Amino acid sequence: MKERPKVAFICVHNSCRSQIAEALGKKLAADVFESYSAGTETVPQINPDGVRLMKQLYGVDMEESQHSKLLSELPPVDVVVTMGCNVNCPYLPCKHREDWGLEDPTGKPDAAFLQTIQAIERNILALKKRLS
Repeated sequence: MKERPKVAFICVHNSCRSQIAEALGKKLAADVFESYSAGTETVPQINPDGVRLMKQLYGVDMEESQHSKLLSELPPVDVVVTMGCNVNCPYLPCKHREDWGLEDPTGKPDAAFLQTIQAIERNILALKKRLS
């Protein structure tokens, strides 16, 4: 069996968008690529609104299977996806790099989170199609 490419979803704090992308990657595209997330800083807990909505929508408990990680904890990756942090996103060596330009929904109403989660799902499925 061919080894699946490793995809890293990167954001500064690794607390919300990149965690959601890791969770959706594992749920929707595990047959095509391996999903990881990390940041240049960590936070004590994953965004509680993101955790709650991912449980509601997908039955995925991000707190159970994921935690905020630093870039140094990642294995070598093939694809880097930055979330659109509007800061100097960290550099990781990779074969392909893209930016999804997503606004951080932290501190905003559920509607903003749902919009971000739906955009991440669309992007994950498009990436899956490109990599398969």
